[in-house]
Amino acid sequence: FIGTIRLIPIGLGLAPCESIIQRLPQLSPDVYADGWEVGRLVLAPEYRTKPEILKTCFFLTLMRFIELTPSANFLATCNPLLSRLYRRFGFSVLVKDAMQSAGECYSLIHGNVASVRLAVSASAAHGSTQ
Repeated sequence: FIGTIRLIPIGLGLAPCESIIQRLPQLSPDVYADGWEVGRLVLAPEYRTKPEILKTCFFLTLMRFIELTPSANFLATCNPLLSRLYRRFGFSVLVKDAMQSAGECYSLIHGNVASVRLAVSASAAHGSTQ
């Protein structure tokens, strides 16, 4: 076991980010149509000091998921540190400070499959996930 990542379909009332989406009537349905929430990136303790492992796991998971699952959009809520990781893979911030939990602010971020595939492919072509 190295780590896990969770992908939850949007539109079934299961994804935590759906409560944020409901509070944003100005958000176009195109942003979350055929969407999946990406979250719970967790690494075993012995791998947490190796940031390249997290990037590699994220990279491999997204590539395989895009290959196997028909989807159009990825969404996530994350703190500023993780949003930098997501941006390396074609995501962008939709709503900064979309929610607060335990005194920490979280943004709602988004990546459509085309931009994520392009960013992930570019990383693979350069032999890096940085």
